[in-house]
Amino acid sequence: MGVKIFEEPKVAATKQGALADPDGAPGAPEKTRLRLGIIPLTDCAVIAVAKEKGYFRREGLEVEISREGSWASIRDRVALGDLDGAQMLAGMPLASALGVSGCYKPAVTAFSMDLNGNGITVSSDLYDRMMAVDPEAMAQRPLSARALRKVILEDRRAGRPRMTFAMVFPVSSHNFALRYWMASGGIDPDRDVDLIVVPPPQMVSALLARRIVGYCVGEPWNQHAVEIGIGRSVITGYELWNNSPEKVFGVNRDWAERHPNTHRALVRALLEAARWMDVPEHREEVVDIIARRHYVDAPADVVASSMTGTWRYAKTESPVKMPDFNVFHRYAANFPWRSHAIWFLTQMVRWGQVEQPINFLRIAESVYRTDIYRAAAFDLGIPVPPVDAKTEGGHPTNWTLKWAGGSIEMGPDRFFDGMSFDPTRPVDYLLGMPLSALKVDIDALRRANA
Repeated sequence: MGVKIFEEPKVAATKQGALADPDGAPGAPEKTRLRLGIIPLTDCAVIAVAKEKGYFRREGLEVEISREGSWASIRDRVALGDLDGAQMLAGMPLASALGVSGCYKPAVTAFSMDLNGNGITVSSDLYDRMMAVDPEAMAQRPLSARALRKVILEDRRAGRPRMTFAMVFPVSSHNFALRYWMASGGIDPDRDVDLIVVPPPQMVSALLARRIVGYCVGEPWNQHAVEIGIGRSVITGYELWNNSPEKVFGVNRDWAERHPNTHRALVRALLEAARWMDVPEHREEVVDIIARRHYVDAPADVVASSMTGTWRYAKTESPVKMPDFNVFHRYAANFPWRSHAIWFLTQMVRWGQVEQPINFLRIAESVYRTDIYRAAAFDLGIPVPPVDAKTEGGHPTNWTLKWAGGSIEMGPDRFFDGMSFDPTRPVDYLLGMPLSALKVDIDALRRANA
């Protein structure tokens, strides 16, 4: 495919190098009054903090934040120009390049907002049934979907209707995480259960009303269900894939072309906010900011549960330490890795959202704008990876990305099922998985990526 990836123990440098400035000195923003969209989730915090702590103002930007009720609203309002940019699902700008899931205007991202941050929760009743059919599987961490599969088979034998689970959007990491978890346990998420879209703030009420039996969502909506005693957290996104990509800051491609200096200034402000947030002593103030009504609008103690590095699987259990549940800057978290983009594209292909052969790298390069990120990071003196892609799954512990003249401390990147992902071989990666929903001809896909 021609993509350079991280190779231990050295990194092949890009043409510009890790700290070279590809675009010259930053110019004045073309547009200074901006409206940015968020969804009430804890990982909207980077945008909220950039506003509340004055990082946008330092860049000469006057930002209004619009709290949206759903990801469809974010998609549509950015596409129509009602919003200059927004917190987006990491797969959303990629979907816009493919016309997938109603995304009809190309978008780009030059900033990853965070790593991790979501989880899978099931109703207390379903959890009890899973415990009854396979207590051995339920005693293991990370928890597999093996017991859930046995419950599904039990229902099928009894002639009961399929259970309904929810995720937040078809091209969300939540949809792909829930499907990945289920499929690894022998469940076909398209045939064995029903999957529906529910906006994040409505997940808990949907579970309480028994419209669904479980869901995958970002915080604080897993811990809220646990806190009020109606649900059990079965696995976090961090456990599924250590330090997996979650949200990005996205803008329309034509907006980015018309406002390059504004875009670069936005990325600088978000970088400063993310760096400030990842200082442990600042997390309590982050909680105070985002718990407010015009951001997440949730009890501060529920928001703090994950934001301050702990996680509670059940109301009857003590919290456990999970310091990397929310990573906002460490581990090169803000870099828009094109390998992450390629992984999301493989999942869109895997689950039948893409029906024609695509070139994974070409799409990743057009949407995940590492060049814009590098320019903003250069302005701030922040080291950046000298390559655009890396393998995933080979580091069970912290490691160091090194190159001539620099290094970045990185976190674990292990998948819970032990698989690894090489972004230069996406088709081979796909062939290592169950592909019940595949709609693309594999040979044609190989030719498109030769």
